[in-house]
Amino acid sequence: MKCPNCNNTNTKVIDSREASENTEIRRRRVCSDCEFRFTTFERLGAVNILVRKNNDTLEPYNREKIEKGIWRALEKRNVNPQAVSKMIDQLEQKWMKGGKEVTAKEIGKSTMAALRELDEVAYIRFASVYKDFKDIKSFEEELKKLSEN
Repeated sequence: MKCPNCNNTNTKVIDSREASENTEIRRRRVCSDCEFRFTTFERLGAVNILVRKNNDTLEPYNREKIEKGIWRALEKRNVNPQAVSKMIDQLEQKWMKGGKEVTAKEIGKSTMAALRELDEVAYIRFASVYKDFKDIKSFEEELKKLSEN
């Protein structure tokens, strides 16, 4: 690991801990030349799964696509960005457990369920796009389901 202060490549780990609910490792390091201390985080590499679309084609999973849809649903809502990142991390872990392939339908359903726990208004916004609401009656039915639970 290169020191951010002097660019020396000889650094030493002085402490390691699990972070972010055991999905990251936090390491405290010290440079052997300038003795600068810094922190690094290690996390699992990019999610390597394929998405089976409704038309039966496959495409590589793209976290940015999920994030964009979630943030659109959360627009002007007071939600912690770290909570959103954590939610997506948990969804990705769930999808990876299912194998190398996940359906777009499963991604949509599990994202809706996670949003419902995070923010009900965002859930309705996301559901309106995902379920392709055609009229106000569709909204009313979904709101009725939401209020029953």
